Amino acid sequence: MTAITISEQDYREFSRFLESQCGIVLGDSKQYLVRSRLSPLMTRFAAESLSVLLRMAIKGYNRELKIAVIDAMTTNETLWFRDNYPYTVLSEQLLPALAEKRRPLKIWSAASSSGQEPYSIAMTILETQAKRPGLLTFGTQITATDISMSMLENCKHAVYDRLSLGRGLSDERKRRFFEDVGDGKMRVMDNVRRMVNFRHLNLLESYGLLGRFDVIFCRNVLIYFSPELKAQILNQMAACLNPGGYLILGASESLTGLTDKFEMVRCNPGIIYRLR
Repeated sequence: MTAITISEQDYREFSRFLESQCGIVLGDSKQYLVRSRLSPLMTRFAAESLSVLLRMAIKGYNRELKIAVIDAMTTNETLWFRDNYPYTVLSEQLLPALAEKRRPLKIWSAASSSGQEPYSIAMTILETQAKRPGLLTFGTQITATDISMSMLENCKHAVYDRLSLGRGLSDERKRRFFEDVGDGKMRVMDNVRRMVNFRHLNLLESYGLLGRFDVIFCRNVLIYFSPELKAQILNQMAACLNPGGYLILGASESLTGLTDKFEMVRCNPGIIYRLR
């Protein structure tokens, strides 16, 4: 049992380390999360206890360990077409309005996790084009970023098991956008994969190299950050948007008290934000 316990002091020090490295705020009583995510790394890095593993990561002598720890703590699987309304709003309101700008549209998925969000965006665009031929003649570019290197590799391979495929995907979309690769797994088809460019990014660092976007999806990400870091991230995202660009947050997230750079747009259902 000693190997999977963490002292209160080690937990507090690791919490500070994690926040400084990637902004995630663990808060109190999340030892169970640290145990479940990091215990599998003990054998790989020859740590006799979890506390030893945490101290090794904090000291930072082993870069591979540091990356593996941050990877494990930031990996979150998500759903296809999560909450539905953002994709309906994108298809029915944003894409037709933005197409009038007569240039390539740029969309950023700011925490791509296991890839469901950016690929759902790509499928939405293809479905919209099928319904309204000639609408997006100048093309669309989707940039998807994440802090986890291992997740980005998985996203690029775009292979999903039965469990992942069952979370939010209709049978029709599976037939249209996936190919069977055996063992109960399916791969996103090439025409969808080609639409998404995956890049490594820590949201606490500069976004300067990403360029500017018309729409940013930053859904269910801010909940992990302190109010100060939320404000910092939102203001940086505002600087990345083209005039009149849109920000789409998670259903339970709000900008209240964090930034004044956006105005709320009620979409019925759902709320999105437009750059002032």
